[in-house]
Amino acid sequence: MSKISILIPCYNVEKYIKQCLDSVVNQTLKDIEIICINDGSTDSTLDILREYESRDNRIKVISKQNSGYGASMNIGLEAANGEYIGIVESDDFAELDMFEKLYNTAKDNDLDLVRCQYYLYKSSDNSNELFDNTWVPMNKIYCPLDDNTPFLQAPAIWCNLFKKDMIFDNNIRFLETPGASYQDTSFAFKLYACAKRFMMISDAFIHYRVDNENSSVNSVKKMDCVITEYAEIKNFAKEHKIYDKLRFLIPKIKYGCYRWNHERLVRKLKFPFLLKMSKEYLADFLQGNIDKNLFTKKEYKRIFTISFFPLLYIFRRSL
Repeated sequence: MSKISILIPCYNVEKYIKQCLDSVVNQTLKDIEIICINDGSTDSTLDILREYESRDNRIKVISKQNSGYGASMNIGLEAANGEYIGIVESDDFAELDMFEKLYNTAKDNDLDLVRCQYYLYKSSDNSNELFDNTWVPMNKIYCPLDDNTPFLQAPAIWCNLFKKDMIFDNNIRFLETPGASYQDTSFAFKLYACAKRFMMISDAFIHYRVDNENSSVNSVKKMDCVITEYAEIKNFAKEHKIYDKLRFLIPKIKYGCYRWNHERLVRKLKFPFLLKMSKEYLADFLQGNIDKNLFTKKEYKRIFTISFFPLLYIFRRSL
């Protein structure tokens, strides 16, 4: 058993994968296994992975036909032999001491889950901007079911190191919806929902590339992916008998995700998505799942209007 299994899902990233792999193979923590899952790349990604595999016996390349991010990640989870599991996206790169510091923090504090901060990185000018999450309680051990603040963060699963036993004991997996995106949304929720001992540290270790034109974040074709993810979140909470504890939180975190998704869509898709959003939030209102105190006055007014008067909301936005 290695101390950490690092999963790297890959699809047509020949432009970035060497920088990513160099940052992983040169980690100060040497007792790691590196599992690269090639999701049917059509460029030279697989050739590059095989080259690195031939030079470093810690690297294992799994190559398969294209079946999507969720399927790739689940294959990686099944293959992992590490005590802890981490993820590095193939167009990002890590600080060289990332996994040593995360692992030591996890072991010293018997953590199920530890998370760091990250930088927003632009290839165009080689710039890094710290994404500030210091509003989350730092450097203390707590259970996210007791203090829900961690749920309010962006998923950013590549900032986390999580215990393998927690994953398998709670049957935490990614959705494998073919062609879908944002499958880290429900996965991150599951991590926080099942972690008994969590810590957020103030160090930033990951450089998250924001100007990759091929990133799924930039795709407007997958309008309903976030809706599928939140259906999974609700189902998971009910199956694990924690829904009553989280029934007010889920609409809160869903609001930020849905609003972001609505804003990024092209004009012709905005109204169809808004109607679906309206239907969900109307159901939340009628089921008593909306806690007004969890929203700002502006947020609550917007949600109320979208839920009961979606046409009015569209009309006001068009003025």
